[in-house]
Amino acid sequence: QVQLVESGGGLVQAGGSLRLSCAASGRTFSLYAMGWFRQAPGKEREFVARINRSGAITYYADSVKGRFTISRDNAKNTVYLQMNSLKSEDTAVYYCATGPAGGYEYDYWGRGTQVTVSS
Repeated sequence: QVQLVESGGGLVQAGGSLRLSCAASGRTFSLYAMGWFRQAPGKEREFVARINRSGAITYYADSVKGRFTISRDNAKNTVYLQMNSLKSEDTAVYYCATGPAGGYEYDYWGRGTQVTVSS
C-alpha cells in the first residue's frame, strides 16, 4: 500500500515563504520520480514541479520557476517543495504524487495540503 502524506501548508502573506513536505511509504522511494501539483478552487489541477529518482534533474512550471525549489531526501523517503516569494495566485491545495522513472505519469497521489497566500 503506497501512501503519500503532505504537510507544511498554511496561511502566509504575499512575499513570504513556506516549505511543504511529502512523506512516502509503501514503495522503494529512490526508484521513483516525485512531483508536486496544485489545484485552486474552480480551476483544473496544474503541474508545479518534478524531480527524478536521484534528485539530480528537476523541472518546473513557468509560473513558479525561480521561486519554488523541489528537492528530495531518499534516506528519509521525503520530497520537499520550498516556496519563496509567494503570490496570491499561488493559493491552492498542493498535492504530492509519485510515478515510475523514465516517464511522466503518476500512479499515486497524496490527499493535499492547503496553501493560502493573502495579499
